[in-house]
Amino acid sequence: MSTTGPLLHVRGARVRYGVREVLHGVDVRGAAGELLAVLGANGSGKSTLLRAAAGLTPCDGEVLVDGRPRGRLDVALVFQRIHLVTSRTVMDNVCAGALGRLPLRSSLVPALFPRAVREEAMGCLERVGLADRAHDRAGSLSGGQQQRVAVARALCQRSRVLLADEPVSALDPAAAEQVLGLLAELAHTERLAVLAVLHQPDLAAQHADRVVGLRDGRVVLDGPPGLDVRELYPAPPADGTGQDLAPAGVAGPTREAAP
Repeated sequence: MSTTGPLLHVRGARVRYGVREVLHGVDVRGAAGELLAVLGANGSGKSTLLRAAAGLTPCDGEVLVDGRPRGRLDVALVFQRIHLVTSRTVMDNVCAGALGRLPLRSSLVPALFPRAVREEAMGCLERVGLADRAHDRAGSLSGGQQQRVAVARALCQRSRVLLADEPVSALDPAAAEQVLGLLAELAHTERLAVLAVLHQPDLAAQHADRVVGLRDGRVVLDGPPGLDVRELYPAPPADGTGQDLAPAGVAGPTREAAP
């Protein structure tokens, strides 16, 4: 984990949808070499925070990368929906991460990706453990493998900040462990600032360097993994009716048995 200042700094972020304010002056920092997990119940504002950091949602406040306003190529994204072109090869999908710095014709004809970009993409695939699948069709891979390809594509963008919005929510437990472990490893070895929105506090406790918790659009928790995160999730009604909004891995308050 990094001991330097923040590489990513979301400062005073306020987001409104109509008259409703969903982020209330949120301040979040992510250091180089750190996997920061953002936790919270549905509607807490965690995905809105990530979208604001990425520039996908207008917000008041500032988003700084290494002390400067976020640039177009400063941030790479990994989504829950993986957004690969499944009919293309794994290699072509990873090369797409370089499109922001290539001529337009390369986006129209993948065969025109320069040799240097293809070599870089192969290196990215090696870092996620999928170099041997480079020439396979992306649609032939499992869900966990496809998400690792999406991470390789983000690496090929050469951004120093990686934002992952619920990257393991659609994966089975084994694949989720693998992808979160990969994100942590890349944060540490590549000196990236990785911010991951998660629904699984247990995975955050195992893999994150730091945890930020949101409730009602405000940061209410910021500290090391393993903190008690129950305050982030509404408790079920005392009579046991209704749906418990806490995800798996969060123990709710205990109730005494009726006499």
